[in-house]
Amino acid sequence: MNEVLELTVFAGVMALGQFSPGPDMLLLTRTSLASGGRAGSWIGCGIACGLVLHAAVAMSGASLLLAGASPLARCLRGAAALYLGWLAGHLLRAAARPQPAEPSSTAAAGEVAAGVFWRRGFFCNVLNPKVALFFAAMAAPFLTPGHPPGWPLALGAVIVVEGFVLWIAWAWALQWPPLKRGYRRAARWIDAGFGMALLALALRLLAAVL
Repeated sequence: MNEVLELTVFAGVMALGQFSPGPDMLLLTRTSLASGGRAGSWIGCGIACGLVLHAAVAMSGASLLLAGASPLARCLRGAAALYLGWLAGHLLRAAARPQPAEPSSTAAAGEVAAGVFWRRGFFCNVLNPKVALFFAAMAAPFLTPGHPPGWPLALGAVIVVEGFVLWIAWAWALQWPPLKRGYRRAARWIDAGFGMALLALALRLLAAVL
């Protein structure tokens, strides 16, 4: 299998993993529906910046430090559990508040709080040690001998660039008017569902730490 075909297959594997249910997908989807494409794009940018660190860890082999019950892995899982719990609380509070008669300006939300959305995406991704472990496991079959010297860098670039492009594309795809109208009609229940899902993930991580 030549390098171009291998990169194509690797990109397909990464895309499937990217759109599997998880904290990043939940946070990006809800933010894009509630606050618009710009806010979702900043979430996606934050996630992609987190992917830079995870890709570097996975490609360097340092992901072994995050496996099992190592002190570093336990600390990261604890921090991730607290952060996901905070995000869950934010969504559950939003679900409990009365819904406005008219939606707020999504463009303004994306512009004013760009840094806030970026940080949410970045920390949601970078605090999850399972991301680096997933990348390391998926990349292992593609890191066999006989590749050019910069091959691990090429795989890492696929992870980051594909993540950046697909997350932002997803944020804007969710701006399809029927989806937005559906979200506004059921915003309270959708926010509550996302919040409970994030809370369940937080409790699962916390249980692994304890």
